[in-house]
Amino acid sequence: MLFSPLKLGSLTLRNRVVMAPMTREAARDGVPTEDMAAYYARRAEGDVGLIITEGTPPDAAGSFGSTVPRFHGDDALEGWRRVVEAVHRHGSAIFPQLWHVGAFSPSMIGMRDSLAAGQARLSPSGLAAPGRPFGQAMTTAQIDSTLAAFARAARSARDIGFDGVEIHGAHGYLPDQFLWASTNLREDRYGGALIHRVRFACELVAAIKAEAGADFPVSFRISQWKQLDYAARIARTPQELEIIVQSLACAGVDLFHCSTRRFWEPEFEGDPRNLAAWVRVLSGRPTMTVGSVTLGTDFKAPTGKVHATVARDHLALLEQGLGSGQYDLVAIGRALLSNPDWARRVREGRADELVAFDKAVLDRLV
Repeated sequence: MLFSPLKLGSLTLRNRVVMAPMTREAARDGVPTEDMAAYYARRAEGDVGLIITEGTPPDAAGSFGSTVPRFHGDDALEGWRRVVEAVHRHGSAIFPQLWHVGAFSPSMIGMRDSLAAGQARLSPSGLAAPGRPFGQAMTTAQIDSTLAAFARAARSARDIGFDGVEIHGAHGYLPDQFLWASTNLREDRYGGALIHRVRFACELVAAIKAEAGADFPVSFRISQWKQLDYAARIARTPQELEIIVQSLACAGVDLFHCSTRRFWEPEFEGDPRNLAAWVRVLSGRPTMTVGSVTLGTDFKAPTGKVHATVARDHLALLEQGLGSGQYDLVAIGRALLSNPDWARRVREGRADELVAFDKAVLDRLV
């Protein structure tokens, strides 16, 4: 199943292997480089079916930092066009991940802040996490402006040849800050009950569909965990999760990217299904599972090679999940940094040749 094709509307993916979005901060002044185009092209050449780019902001207010490639401005869009062309030459599809960080700064997780001092940070209620004021609460006009920025970015993505877009709605960034009751204290139509907290995300999807076209695929990345709180939950029960994903499906989401730290862990107590499996059944839409695929639980694989049992066990679990219809796609993150040809090796039965993830690969594009 992992290497069977999948149709997403009018788009056909050659297999179910996806490159997960990973922030690399290698863009000069926010403009994608030739090195970045080659980096993504190597994964396409290695037989990945779909590439989801690192997060890219639709406007200045949403940016993680100055070395993150942006998705606004003619110079940046021309850089992205070269990325798309390089990936398409090797037969992969590619989506940009549109990413607005909201009330968040890299220094909050020990990284370097690279935006100019005074850059406004916007969020539902001026909170990065419970009890952590940061930035300012968005006005209705700022919400409207942000929706328009996402819609323009999606239209630009279509115009320069991308095959769809992904909204980063997870990990405590802007759309997730609206979803999470702990960071959304608004008393207008975007706050309060869960059905109202999902409104911003739904309007985001609808705006993209209206601007880029109903046939342009939209993926939505969703998670329970946040960068600032791994134990956080936006849905404490399947019923709450159903409200979120059904609302988003009705708004036009074509695919849910269900972010978990370990794909094999169950989402709700008393049931073995993971987040992607739950979202699949509750939304009726295709889903993507992700989380430490062929990495093991604790990064203790020996230098130079992944434990063969870890690779075999993970691949068997993934085939079982795909075959039983629990989810439709599998996203690979860090393992694909160390193994640009991960998909080809696995398809050829050479999973025991996979190289273990080494943090050193994070320092350069390889």
